Amino acid sequence: MWGLEPNRFVAAELEGLEPGHALDVACGEGRNTVWLARQGWHATGADFSAAGVARAVQLAAAGGVSDETEFVVADVVAGPLPPGPFDAVVIAYLQLPASQRRRAVRLAAGVLSQGGTLFIVGHDTRNLADGVGGPQDPDLLFSPQDIVDDLQGICDLVIDKAERVTRPVSTPDGPKVAIDALVRLHRADDGGRARVV
Repeated sequence: MWGLEPNRFVAAELEGLEPGHALDVACGEGRNTVWLARQGWHATGADFSAAGVARAVQLAAAGGVSDETEFVVADVVAGPLPPGPFDAVVIAYLQLPASQRRRAVRLAAGVLSQGGTLFIVGHDTRNLADGVGGPQDPDLLFSPQDIVDDLQGICDLVIDKAERVTRPVSTPDGPKVAIDALVRLHRADDGGRARVV
């Protein structure tokens, strides 16, 4: 449905990381998982949709990365997620009501390795007034601060980025701009002295 290329922000933010084990939460049809595998990661994709996971397996085979990928059907809100630990965890465009989003984000943080990167991107709340695309229900949108708040109290996560980003979108009415919330964090290896703030 979304093509073969990874999400632009996933590629930009994770491209320079040293490959290890990665988890793509709510992987859909697997395009980000397959991209990670092509970059040298051993990549696991998890999604509640068996049909999406089946398509992801096909995409990995077509891309020649079946041995570097694993796909599982999993409820990313209720859990459990694959146990990890993972050196990178990606959540791309998982648009849920706030309480469910918070559970999913915290579960994802829970399988992150020491020194690992947690990357989250999705449709921002400002899209309703200033952007285009994404759900039109404000309960399914979020801001960078919402994600930071979702992770409050996890003592060893450090914020690297929490910002709004834009991307061009083609529409029947011509080019428009979508607004996304982007948050990148890492798990500190300093014994928990760092805090999410």
